[in-house]
Amino acid sequence: RSAAGGQGRPRPAARRSTPAPRPRPPRNRSASPLRLGNPRPRLRLVSLALTLVMLAFVVRLLQVQAVDAAAYSAKAKENRYLSYTIAAERGEITDRSGVALATSVDAYNITADPSMFTPGFSKAPDAPRQAAALLAPILGTDATELTRKLSGKGRYVVLARRQTPQVWNQIKDLKSVFAEKAGKDRASGGAGANVLAGVFQEATTKRVYPNGGLAAGILGYVNADGKGAGGLESQLDKELAGEDGKIRYAQAGGRRVPTAGTKEVPAVPGADIELTIDRDIQWAAQQAISDQVKKSKADRGYVVVQNTRTGEVLAMANAPGFDPNDLSQADAASLGNAALQDVYEPGSTSKVMSMAAVLEEGAATPGTHVTVPNRLHRGDRLFKDDIDHATWYLTLNGVLAKSSNIGTILATGELGRTQAEANKVLYSYLRKFGIGSPTGLGYPGETPGILAKPEDWSTSQQYTIPFGQGLSLNAMQAASIYSTIANDGVRVAPTLVRGTKGADGRFQAAQPPERTRVVSAKTAKALATMLESVVGDEEGTGTKAKIPGYRVAGKTGTANRVDPVRGGYHGYTASFAGFAPADKPQITVYCAIQNPTKGSYFGGQICGPIYKQVMEFALKTLQTPPSGSGPARLPVSFKPGE
Repeated sequence: RSAAGGQGRPRPAARRSTPAPRPRPPRNRSASPLRLGNPRPRLRLVSLALTLVMLAFVVRLLQVQAVDAAAYSAKAKENRYLSYTIAAERGEITDRSGVALATSVDAYNITADPSMFTPGFSKAPDAPRQAAALLAPILGTDATELTRKLSGKGRYVVLARRQTPQVWNQIKDLKSVFAEKAGKDRASGGAGANVLAGVFQEATTKRVYPNGGLAAGILGYVNADGKGAGGLESQLDKELAGEDGKIRYAQAGGRRVPTAGTKEVPAVPGADIELTIDRDIQWAAQQAISDQVKKSKADRGYVVVQNTRTGEVLAMANAPGFDPNDLSQADAASLGNAALQDVYEPGSTSKVMSMAAVLEEGAATPGTHVTVPNRLHRGDRLFKDDIDHATWYLTLNGVLAKSSNIGTILATGELGRTQAEANKVLYSYLRKFGIGSPTGLGYPGETPGILAKPEDWSTSQQYTIPFGQGLSLNAMQAASIYSTIANDGVRVAPTLVRGTKGADGRFQAAQPPERTRVVSAKTAKALATMLESVVGDEEGTGTKAKIPGYRVAGKTGTANRVDPVRGGYHGYTASFAGFAPADKPQITVYCAIQNPTKGSYFGGQICGPIYKQVMEFALKTLQTPPSGSGPARLPVSFKPGE
């Protein structure tokens, strides 16, 4: 209030000093009561999740056990059961005495289960590579290829076929070492890796040839799969192979479960084949031709030995040959049977067919006179003999004994009123002797020879074919010609198989060979006598084929050779063919050597001795008695004016 006693604005009261507030003690949080959330939503969420999981399991279980039960069952069986083929034992091939020429021995296919080489099973990160490195030196296989096979899918793969028991024993020893090491590793708490646990074996057989290269050209060989790939192994593969069996069994961890049951269809072994070949005669023939081919530095050669009465082939040898036990060392050009697959011009050994036609047609007799000049002009050519000579005065027998080309042309010219007619008559006889037709053996790759129809013969062929140039044949056909003459003019188709022996042990003889009358017995007898002059007469070309105690009939041959590389004539084909004993023929031997380049190239000089060597051995082996009488001496020549 103012001093005048009036009422004015109140004056503020005097301020008091307030003491500072005291700090609060820290709050004790633990002592505060906890407030929990409502658990029901969380329980509902967990229950829902568990329900969904269980529902998924139920749906999956229904799918596996109900909807896709069959498919999963089949897949389970596929993984649990293994099945493989049981190879049938291949039949033996034997000679006529039952001596094995081709047989089978125990062997193993080395197999693997690729699923056991995964890191999860083998406990090794690179099990395929490690296993391949261990197996490659033993199997002789590329490690990269083995790695590829072991890394593949599936439960079965073949690593190597037809391995010897020694190879499997090495692998088995390695498996044992790795299995023992893995066991110790697991016992000490390790992973226990075993990279060879998935390697197994299958019992099978392997083809072997006990005599090495003996008769290899006839037998042929089998391929890596055990199938016939050449020769009789190929031709008779169905009979030899038999029927494979099958086996199916349960396994677990790579081991067979014996209590789970096994289904097996046993294999049926192949039939045994008995050949007409005589192993000893085959050896003698092969030895003789191999030595001469090497000595003459020739391209190749062949020897055929045949029973003249039955047509059975006792030997068929080629040089050079091969060893079917080790084809890696063989020359590809030598893998076949050249005695049946080579085609060549025979030369003078073919003249016997021309003489057969002349005698059978009555155009001449063994004593008919033939005047042979030094040169003969026919068609567009001037013909000569292998040597220059003054005019020869020969009998028809002498023409064959001295192997005169000119004399043969003159003789066959009498087969018809015209040369064209004579050609047709000669052609008919060549065909009957088997030229231009398969031999009947049915051998793979066999050549039928080459013989054009007479209307297609060139001007020169009309005169060269009678003495063996301008037509072609194989060695078996050439041997068959002489066997036909030795068999009284009846051609017996050659045979290589005597019969078969099946799984039941019964022997079944082969079908009898076809027989064909070619010339009369009279003509055949006359030819046999004429062929004796080739060997027995001093003027004959085959004197080196003489065999003491036996009458020998034979013929030499020296032909210009068609070079398959150059495409023209180059070099020579030397040959010799004949049979013995000439009075009672039993055996035919034919020899030919292609392109001899060292020493003589005449058939009588290099093939005559082979004929003698092989024939002597065959006669002794078959215990053929010596001839009971001397040969009939037919005149070789005549004096002019007689």
